[in-house]
Amino acid sequence: MRALDVADAWVLEPTVFPDGRGTFHEWYRGAEFRAATGYDLPLAQANCSVSRRGVLRGVHFSDVPPGQAKWVSCLRGAVLDVVVDLRTGSPTYRRWEAVRLDDTDRRAVFLAEGLGHAFLALTDDATVVYLTSSGYAPEHEHGVHALDPGLGIEWPAGITPLLSEKDAAAPTLAEAERAGLLPSYARCADRYRRLREGEFSGPS
Repeated sequence: MRALDVADAWVLEPTVFPDGRGTFHEWYRGAEFRAATGYDLPLAQANCSVSRRGVLRGVHFSDVPPGQAKWVSCLRGAVLDVVVDLRTGSPTYRRWEAVRLDDTDRRAVFLAEGLGHAFLALTDDATVVYLTSSGYAPEHEHGVHALDPGLGIEWPAGITPLLSEKDAAAPTLAEAERAGLLPSYARCADRYRRLREGEFSGPS
């Protein structure tokens, strides 16, 4: 696992073993995850989304607590996966980083609680799976507009983004900050500390 420029986010770059039957790779290893993050992956839910080319999902984030960490990979096709630091007070606040996830290199991205997440489908039938540390809780979930110039995410040229009504109506980063919707880095850092100290034995 390699740390991204956004604090508390990593990318897994696995070795893929091809042969005449197909390929094999390890898309999660607990020991490597713990070595990178200092704690075990708390797993509460597994999701799968299939998107046609141009679909843009996000930027989504959750209140902390409870927060929702994500382990994301693309099983079919390709997406541009983006992690955004939305934690006020963070040393990397407002920073974003993009990683191509596809069915060739088989990368996976982990983002800790409090970070924002979005992806753009680069192919039809782009199939993304993600493990989450907490279950679906709409009362705790929020969004920031993925096309907000204040974020400045560099989405690929030549693809017209298709957003859901909810994502299209999401506030800008400045609006979300003024409304007090964004998680604080101090609260997130306390959550990570408690995970490393083993305070949480399971998902919460």
